[in-house]
Amino acid sequence: MILGTEEKIMKLLLHTCCAPCSVYCIEALRKEGIEPTVYWFNPNIHPYMEYKQRRDCLKEYTKSIEVEAIFQEDYGLKEFCKNVIGDLEKRCKNYCYLVRLEQTAKYAKENGYDAFSTTLLVSPYQNQKAILEVANQMAKKYGVEFLERDFRVGFRQGQAKARELGLYMQKYCGCVFSEESRYNGHNLSKPELPENFEFLPVKRSVVIKKEKENKEQYIDLLLEADPSKERIEKYLENGELFVLTYHEELVCIAVVTKIDNNICELKNISTVEKYRGQGYGKKMIKYLLDNYKQRYHKMRVGTTENNIPFYVKQGFDKYEKTIKNFFVDNYKEDIWDKNLHCTDMYYYSKDLKNKN
Repeated sequence: MILGTEEKIMKLLLHTCCAPCSVYCIEALRKEGIEPTVYWFNPNIHPYMEYKQRRDCLKEYTKSIEVEAIFQEDYGLKEFCKNVIGDLEKRCKNYCYLVRLEQTAKYAKENGYDAFSTTLLVSPYQNQKAILEVANQMAKKYGVEFLERDFRVGFRQGQAKARELGLYMQKYCGCVFSEESRYNGHNLSKPELPENFEFLPVKRSVVIKKEKENKEQYIDLLLEADPSKERIEKYLENGELFVLTYHEELVCIAVVTKIDNNICELKNISTVEKYRGQGYGKKMIKYLLDNYKQRYHKMRVGTTENNIPFYVKQGFDKYEKTIKNFFVDNYKEDIWDKNLHCTDMYYYSKDLKNKN
């Protein structure tokens, strides 16, 4: 049951292998009125840095879309090798699917969930038949319902949105043997899909373009990042303004100015409040870095102390200078960034010619 006679909302535990695969699954479930709890348990993912990167990306993504998430840590390389080495060809069904779905069903039963499901069902490259077989066995074993959905129809749509959001896109299924396969071409057969199967159409929902006319229409959003209209008008006049839209709705804007023939500066970047924390600012910055690397050697950015980690994460990892009392000397009113009273401006830069 999804909805009972009293329209009880299903309490669903959704085993999740990674953030990109979860995108369409979560959206589809929410459209049904089901608010899933994401459950991370993937001891088959190796090596450790790959495990960590997928886990951390999922943590950030679930937080950004406000979905509850449970992370059960178990990096099990030794246990994995011990269990699959005798029959590598059947490792997916007999270990990778089994160990994860059994633990999910067990956790669901022990913690009062009505049902469980898995994002493995979104990939056309997984063995759908084997997943369903194992999942139903675990449902029967633990006495908890398995919610079966063919999420594969939204695979391409979900992957496209994941790329738009700048989520980490893994290059292989998860285990060390699947990583090997992507290099030597083994086991790369086309997925078996039902007759007349069709993927949902993928539309380019995110568009970034340079705005050359009527830049002043964006003043209000720019003011959310820089409260001085006078300063904005000054750098907006000669700067280049970029606009990011999602399904033709304004999401994020940025202004870049020329410092000299080798250096440009990101002067302002601001995201509409309801879209904050969803990766659009990161996507805008990546676009700008790709756009300006043909013309400049370096892009710099001036920021408050609170935002230094964000820009360093986007590649602005070279400290340039600190301008003491910048916000005190250039603004009539006190400037606050959350609970920080801003006084100094910190400059960091990104080498645009560095291929790393």
